[in-house]
Amino acid sequence: MQKVTGIGGVFFRANDPKSLIDWYERNLGVDISKRTWVQESGQTVFSPFDAATDYFGKSTQQWMICFRVNDLSAMISQLEANNIQVFQKAEWNSEVGKFARIHDLEGNPVELWQPSAESATIGG
Repeated sequence: MQKVTGIGGVFFRANDPKSLIDWYERNLGVDISKRTWVQESGQTVFSPFDAATDYFGKSTQQWMICFRVNDLSAMISQLEANNIQVFQKAEWNSEVGKFARIHDLEGNPVELWQPSAESATIGG
């Protein structure tokens, strides 16, 4: 059975992303200047998005969780077998990995991320 392996990212809107990045580093010791924070169990992307972004879907959505997975294709098959609609867009994929999106029971977007081998070395 496929399962999420950790938090792949927490994305949220910010009116001033640069100032917010500085605040998290200054107050919590989280250095996200390179948009990532490496944890013991793996990498988590911590990245404020511009307040006007449409990446989260709904304009009222302030946060989106991103779970890291080992095998996105297997996870998608498992989700679809459970009648969960999975969304994918080619432009979501990049050198950092492959992405898909689902929505929870309340309609909140949940991102799934299979990191590329190259992205595993960022910040580490």
